[in-house]
Amino acid sequence: MGAKFWLDCGGAMPLKSQYSSDPGNLFVRDVRPLGGDPTDILIAGERIACGPAPAGVPVLDGGGRIVLPGLVEAHTHLDKSLLGLPWYRNEVGPRLIDKIENERTVRRTLPIDPRQQSERQALLSVSHGSTFIRSHVDVDTECGVAGIEGVLATREALADVVDIDLVAFPQSGLLVRPGTVGLLERALRLGAETVGGLDPCAIDRDPKGHVDVVFGLADKFGRGVDIHLHEPGEMGAFSMELIIERTLALGMQGKVMISHAFCLGMPDASVVDPLIAALAEARISIMTTASASRTVPPLKRLVQAGVVVCAGSDGIRDTWGPYGNADMLERAMFVGQRYNLRRDDELALALDVVTTGGARALGLEGYGLTPGCGGDLVLVEAETIAEAVAQRPGRRTVIKRGRVVARDGVAERR
Repeated sequence: MGAKFWLDCGGAMPLKSQYSSDPGNLFVRDVRPLGGDPTDILIAGERIACGPAPAGVPVLDGGGRIVLPGLVEAHTHLDKSLLGLPWYRNEVGPRLIDKIENERTVRRTLPIDPRQQSERQALLSVSHGSTFIRSHVDVDTECGVAGIEGVLATREALADVVDIDLVAFPQSGLLVRPGTVGLLERALRLGAETVGGLDPCAIDRDPKGHVDVVFGLADKFGRGVDIHLHEPGEMGAFSMELIIERTLALGMQGKVMISHAFCLGMPDASVVDPLIAALAEARISIMTTASASRTVPPLKRLVQAGVVVCAGSDGIRDTWGPYGNADMLERAMFVGQRYNLRRDDELALALDVVTTGGARALGLEGYGLTPGCGGDLVLVEAETIAEAVAQRPGRRTVIKRGRVVARDGVAERR
């Protein structure tokens, strides 16, 4: 048996035997936290605990595998995946607005049930090791809040398997489609945690008005903000400046995310460096998919400046594109490839983007592998963290709050 994982618990009392039959208790034997020395991990009352396992606690043999904290899917769209449906022939135009309008048209003809589709994708995410998902869910004048209601139903049905955070997202535009603001308010009252936004200049053509509404709703309902910012170059930089200013003005530091942030990939350091410094001051996090087709925010410069960076799959087999499998270890590999991360310590940074970075960006409490943290673990058959990222071994075991929710890469609940 390896060194005990609970040795730094100080004076904490060990778990008593009367708790051994409670749900959320598990003794995981012979695992290597983040590729370190072999040890055992006790989960008691859904949290990593101190002391040896009491009699009666279920035992899971880790077989010397690496153990990671649950992976964090920080940006996807659960309501509109086409998983499980017949193949969709994609012939959409190249512009962002082409994809938005095509999706709105196709949604009228394809059997996209947000409840069914969100559960299919969420369980796929779980099978790969994600224990937390942030989903942007479309809210517009055609679908109303049907997507929100469907994903909320999935969240309730899978509450013991995965945590799901909803962003009320005006995919078709906010001010350009009158009535959308009222629908966003309804979505927030139904239970969406975050106010979404989209390209204040390029889509709504009213950047101040857009930011006024998004941050006004966030302030009114006490919610965070997550804005899709595809706008390139100086247009995107202008929108980003408005977002930063509003964050500081409302005291929302640490509660705002900018997704994609392609403008930060522009080569002009005289524009980008002040933006990075301002993002750090406002504690605004950045989400990247490590896109292969667009400029990307500079990962190392952001991290060195103290900006939290996370990652997401974005759309998974939908009307926008046929790609994606909800595997956040694969997304870490994409991060490594896009940013030319080759050294083992650099690949550890890629893993951080889909674990600790995601947890910090989304404000998850009790995240990690130390006593007191939530009992969310992923067991991966790899020798090192670098190998886990580069090779993405399958057949993972996934634990959510002390319950095994996926074995050998297959979600237990199907």
